[in-house]
Amino acid sequence: QVQLVESGGGLVQAGGSLSLSCTTSTKIFGFGTMSWYRQAPGKSRELVGSMRRGGPANYVDSVKGRFTISRDNAKDTLYLQMNSLKPDDTGVYYCHADRLLTNWGIVDDSWGQGTQVTVSS
Repeated sequence: QVQLVESGGGLVQAGGSLSLSCTTSTKIFGFGTMSWYRQAPGKSRELVGSMRRGGPANYVDSVKGRFTISRDNAKDTLYLQMNSLKPDDTGVYYCHADRLLTNWGIVDDSWGQGTQVTVSS
């Protein structure tokens, strides 16, 4: 099992920025698709954006132009840069990997524990 660990959440005023990071507990030699999800209070978890290995990131319409997903392969870290934050962006943000290649094999469906993002109006 691979542990994904998110960090960087916090409280920010509307219009502000936050940068989230997602690291892995072991060295990763490849991945399928890595994604950021979020879950607002009382709502189901929704996809924010995803990045397929070697491809561009895709985003849900509500964050296009404001959020950017990137990855530093040397650091095995996935990032989510969030600008122009709105109160509707409040929620717990989760990192997900559908498939990871580790030195002991392939690991499917890995989730982080989540990091809270709160945007005040």
